[in-house]
Amino acid sequence: MSTVPAATSATKKSRPQVNLTVLRKEQLSPHMVRIVAGGEGFGDFINNGFVDRYVKIIFPQPDVQYPSPLDLEVVRETMPRDQWPFTRTYTVRWVDPETRELAIDFVVHGDEGLAGPWAAKAQPGETLTFTGPGGAYNPNPGADWYLFAGDEAALPAIAASIEALPAGATGLAFLEVGSEADIQPLSAPAGLQVTWLPRNGTPAGSSDLLVKAVADAEWPSGMVDVFAHGERGYMKALREVLFKQRGLERGQVSLSGYWAQGRVEDVFQAEKKLPVGQI
Repeated sequence: MSTVPAATSATKKSRPQVNLTVLRKEQLSPHMVRIVAGGEGFGDFINNGFVDRYVKIIFPQPDVQYPSPLDLEVVRETMPRDQWPFTRTYTVRWVDPETRELAIDFVVHGDEGLAGPWAAKAQPGETLTFTGPGGAYNPNPGADWYLFAGDEAALPAIAASIEALPAGATGLAFLEVGSEADIQPLSAPAGLQVTWLPRNGTPAGSSDLLVKAVADAEWPSGMVDVFAHGERGYMKALREVLFKQRGLERGQVSLSGYWAQGRVEDVFQAEKKLPVGQI
């Protein structure tokens, strides 16, 4: 499947470009790597306060010469579309303004994809360039309980959301991962029941574990605040569960497809404007 640069409406004003330096790399699990970055460019990062804040990481094409320093807006104004850098969307796992560092977690499956292999091989001193952040979600303080559902692609955003809950929060979290070895420790309130769903050999995006777990769960009483993100097919199925089976209002639910099985991100993002990609 070919990869083509993705279009974007981002500008320096709406989504400023940030150039950071890779400081260290952490192997969180067999299939997840954390890149911690900072440096002089950290001052350009404007934290928007959302727990699902995301950035679009810029990957220059290896066979294209770009002006130095790389300026994505200038490139898009002066160079042909087929020479634009690639972009990949990732959640910022945490930000520490005191140490002037931030972390981004990457799912890694060997040489598959673009960002994962880069993260697996990244070394301190390399440049991490992105635009952003965007984002829209914070846990509703008025909710009676919280429901989180997602696969490993959504794990960084869900983990950040869980850590933002008040100590007395209650609810359910269903997290699908590749295997038991991919389970990570989470700083969750005592009242949040976290259920890990290892696929154990079933390809990502092909399991019914996540949807079935949410559909079959015994829900607490009261108003729920839902954060459900992950593979597009999963989210379409969860839409049926949340809105038709459970009768939730749209304002109670943050539901989004982060990726689609068999699609590179450029194709996935383009399909969002088509019926096949709408959730």
